[in-house]
Formats: sequence, structure tokens, C-alpha cells
Amino acid sequence: MAASLQLGRQGILFGLRFNLIKQCQRTTTPWLPHARTFHRCPALLGVAPLKVEMPALSPTMEEGTIVKWLKKEGEEVAAGDALCEIETDKAVVTMESSDDGVLAKILMEEGSRGVPLGTLIALMVEEGEDWKQVEVPPPTAPPAAPAAAVAASVAPPPAPAQPPPPLPPAVHTISSALLRLSPAARNILDTHGLDPRLATPTGPRGLITKEDALNLLKGTPSSGAAVPVAAPTAPAAPPAYTPAPAGPPPAPGLRPNIPPLSIPGKPGAPGTFTDLPASNIRRIIAQRLTESKTTIPHAYASVDCDMEAVMKLRKDLAKEQVKVSVNDFVIKAAAVTLKEMPEVNVTWSGDGPLALDSIHISIAVATEKGLITPIIRDAADMGVQEISATAKALAQRARDGKLKPEEYQGGSFSISNLGMFGISGFSAVINPPQACILAVGGSRAELRPSADQQTLRTQQLMTVTLSSDGRLVDDALASRFLEKLRANLEKPQRMALV
Repeated sequence: MAASLQLGRQGILFGLRFNLIKQCQRTTTPWLPHARTFHRCPALLGVAPLKVEMPALSPTMEEGTIVKWLKKEGEEVAAGDALCEIETDKAVVTMESSDDGVLAKILMEEGSRGVPLGTLIALMVEEGEDWKQVEVPPPTAPPAAPAAAVAASVAPPPAPAQPPPPLPPAVHTISSALLRLSPAARNILDTHGLDPRLATPTGPRGLITKEDALNLLKGTPSSGAAVPVAAPTAPAAPPAYTPAPAGPPPAPGLRPNIPPLSIPGKPGAPGTFTDLPASNIRRIIAQRLTESKTTIPHAYASVDCDMEAVMKLRKDLAKEQVKVSVNDFVIKAAAVTLKEMPEVNVTWSGDGPLALDSIHISIAVATEKGLITPIIRDAADMGVQEISATAKALAQRARDGKLKPEEYQGGSFSISNLGMFGISGFSAVINPPQACILAVGGSRAELRPSADQQTLRTQQLMTVTLSSDGRLVDDALASRFLEKLRANLEKPQRMALV
């Protein structure tokens, strides 16, 4: 009975304590529910953003330039809409949005150069959210420098080396003829250019031992130069500067011995210059050309092709309103020759040569920002008229900066034609990782012996030069390739049978 009463009293006391605690919470913290609602307010926390980062728009792209934003802040964006134009290492490419939403914040303005891949360039929010309350992530801090580097950067500069103490007067009075040196000491002193009179002899009868020479070597500030032993004298005053008499002016056409000095702040002064900003395309071209010439063993071979048959065929096609260029025939001939000789249609990888399954011809197109090489895919299976139309369309898009990445990536063989500029022959630089590039000059009329060697006839000759990677295409293979290429150009009807 007593135990039951005891348990009843404990239950009542527990209930009273629980009710008292709940009442205190209601009376002392009436603001708690409101605080929870306030902290969940978007105006305080912001709207979670959808990040837009600098994409990789080409395999070799490492950074890009924001050319133009095609959407404004607060404007709705659908997946697939053009968001901005980015200049890559190849061309100006339109970046498309991958999400639906609203463009909330542009973090990289137009003209931002050298933006690395993965850099945050803009923020978007989902539809229906307040884009003005977008939460901007804090900028990433640069990696902390190592403690050793920080200590080195704040450490005071080293004190200048103190000059050696003056020599004792007794040392200067010792004649070198009275010195006695051991062979080891003499070798040490001669090797390091030290004066033996500076050593303190500890051997019998004033002999300078090996240990004496080593002690002198340890105490010498610079062992590479001999310490002067003569008493210091006041330096002589330097002679007054007398300008040299002006000589006769340089003869016309000869450069002066001393180039003119640059004068900053004076435009037009001799030796001044102006910094020109380099585009991403120009910098990547310079980088790739340097890489090509320093890592690829270039070999060159040239041949003259008789273009009389091609010229005649062009005239016949023109009568039928089919306009094609000589370069279109060269593209077709190169593609057909690669099909006949697949051992040339290769590329170099880190482990060795790779045989390519397709024949894609890259054609060099000059633009305001530099050379770019759009690709005619499967050129061996195309007719000359189709090659002509494709080449013209690609060249125009290249000049307008509208090439898509798939239109300039993955070529297997390059052709560069400078014949329209009056160039008769030249050598081109290989476009890595390709194995070859064909440099095409202009056609010219020359007198050549006829087949019977009895008369002379005029021929329309065109010089083509093959630059080949010596690791993949040796001289013999390059010669056979040019021989077959010439046969295809001199008999264009043959290309239709291959």
C-alpha cells in the first residue's frame, strides 16, 4: 500500500513539472515560430542558383573569351536557346543553354578574356523564382601559399657581404720566397686561387700544412677569386667623359650600328611600338605551330603537275553552268590518293601510328583572326561539284566565325592553297596530330619537251609540296604518294573510277 502511494506521488510530481516547462516555453519564447519563418525567407537566404560555367567547346580549348551575351538578366531562357557567343581556340561558337529558367546574374561581362574552363560565368534560377534574389556564391580563394614560401616572402633581404678584414702588417712583410708549403697545401691553394701568405703556418719551421690551407679556405668569403694582398690605395679619379666626334652619316641603305632607343609617351618617335591584343585563336595558332615545328620531324617533297586536262575539263563544265575551281580538283585528287594509299592516311598518337578509317580533308581558310581549317568529310566519296559547294559554304562560315565544333575537328589530311595570291610554291607546317599537309601553288605556263623530245610545247604546271611527318611517312612513301597524286590530276577522269 505504501509503495502504491509513493508511485502515485511521483507520477503527479512528474506531470506538474512537464506542464510547468511547457508553460514557460510558451510565455518566455513567443517569438520562436516567427523566427523560424523569418530565417526561411528567400530575401535572407537567397534563391538557389543554376550555375552556368565556361564549357569546353573544342578538344584543345583551355580558356575562352566572352564575345557577346545574347540574353539579358531577367530574361527567360529555354533549353537549347542561344545564351552567349564564346571565342575558342578555333572559332566563335554560340553556347546554348542546357536548362530552362531565367538568366539571373551575368558574372563575366562581354569582352572578358582568358576565362579558364569551368569558371562560373552566369547564374540562372528556375521558372517562378525571384531572379533578383539569386544567391551569388562567394569567389573561390586562391590556394594558400606554403609556409616556407610565406616566410621567404616576408623575410628581410640578406645583408651584404662584409669585406674581408684588413691583413695583419706582419703578413704583408712576409716574402713569398720565404714561404714553405707542403705539396697538399700548395695544391689546395693553387686550385682555389688563394694567396699562401694569408695562411697561418702551424708546421715545423713555419711550414704551411694541408690543415692550414683548409682553414684558410673555410674562412675565405669567396674561394673563386684571390684576395688582394697589397695595401689598399685610393682609386684614381676616372677620366672625364669626352664624347666621340660624330662620324659621317651611314650610307643610304645601311643600318646604323646602334638601333634607336624607344621613347615612351611619344607616338611616332623612332623605336616606339604599340601592343596589339592577341585573340584566343591567334594565340592557339602560335602555340600549335610552335609545337608542330619543335616536336614533329618535317620532311618535304615537291612535284610539278601538268594541269592542262583539269583546265580543259573546267571549261567544259563551265559551258554546262557548273563552276568548280582548281582547288576543288586538288581536294578530290588528294582524297582519292589517300583512298588508294591508306598507309598515308594515318595520325600519330603517344604510342605510335594510328590508321584512320575515314578520309576527312581539312582546307586552310584565311580569316581576320588567323587560319582555320574546316573539314570536308568523306571527300573521296563526293563529286567535284559537291566538294566545291561544301568548300564554299565552310569557307564562308569560317570567315563569319559561325563554324560548329564538328566542322573543324577530326581532319586527317590538310590542304593549303596560296596560288590565288601569286605564290608559285611554298612549304606548309603540319597540323598536328595529322601526318601530312599539301601546299599548292599557282599554275604557270612553261615550255617543256614533248613526248617524242623533238619539239617544245607549252604546259600549265602547278607545284605541290608535301610536308610529311617523318615518323609516319618516309621519303619513299611520300614520293609514291606525290606520283599517284600527279597521275590523278593529269588524268582527272581516272578519279571517277577509283
